[in-house]
Amino acid sequence: MQISDTIADMLTRIRNANSAKHETVDIPASNMKK
Repeated sequence: MQISDTIADMLTRIRNANSAKHETVDIPASNMKK
């Protein structure tokens, strides 16, 4: 069973993109992030 923490996932994606010097980050939409 997969447990998803959407806020932690979003922050991790942003941190990883920043570390890799990406200018943009693709984050899947969810009702919690709106």
